[in-house]
Amino acid sequence: MSDPFLLALVTITFFAAGTVKGVIGMGLPTVAMGVLGALISPLAAASLLIVPSLATNLWQFLAGTATRALVRRLWPMMLAILIGTMLGSGWLARGDTAATTTALGIALIVYAAYTLLAPQRHVPARAELWLSPLTGFLTGIITGTTGIFVIPAVPYLQALGLSRDDLIQALGLSFTVSTVALAIGLGLHDAFALDRFGLSVLALAPALAGMWAGGMLRRKIAPATFRKIFLVSLLLLGAEMSYRAFA
Repeated sequence: MSDPFLLALVTITFFAAGTVKGVIGMGLPTVAMGVLGALISPLAAASLLIVPSLATNLWQFLAGTATRALVRRLWPMMLAILIGTMLGSGWLARGDTAATTTALGIALIVYAAYTLLAPQRHVPARAELWLSPLTGFLTGIITGTTGIFVIPAVPYLQALGLSRDDLIQALGLSFTVSTVALAIGLGLHDAFALDRFGLSVLALAPALAGMWAGGMLRRKIAPATFRKIFLVSLLLLGAEMSYRAFA
């Protein structure tokens, strides 16, 4: 693959992925991996994601107004994500993730479909004491073994009853911790593709531009409509994850 073609592909892909993330608060790794993973190895594609994913997640987290409150509320979950990802990262370094990714995709489809059809449910405040670290640890193990940050963190955060903007910010916090932990874990297993680091930095500009455009779109969407878009996006994300293993 020629370098100009790869550069153009990365630019277009990360602008589109950033726009999706700006609207619903997630989806950048999935959109990018869906395109790039078909042309380069999954490990190389994951290495390309590190810089734009970390930067956009930090922006998403720090741009909100509930930064301190969310850190105080969610720090047990974040610590557990870090520990779980470090423990599981050896699996991703070996490159065999197809079966796990398919199972996660199916689980995400079931959750999104059920939540769309059933009455909205919330996690009781007293249950957060043990559910937050449990959810974080499971998310970390899954992140370390597949490179996917969304299960079960996203359904859990969505069930906390946060406002639209606080949910977007909480997702940014969770994804930031997951990205950092995954980068460290891959580095410890000598699986971080340093030859792609320069291209990963170049992908940052289109990703940020797309995220800004997506954020402008999100501000025009009513909360009830946003919830439906969010859940439909989870359903599509699960379908893409399931399909990827058989493509």
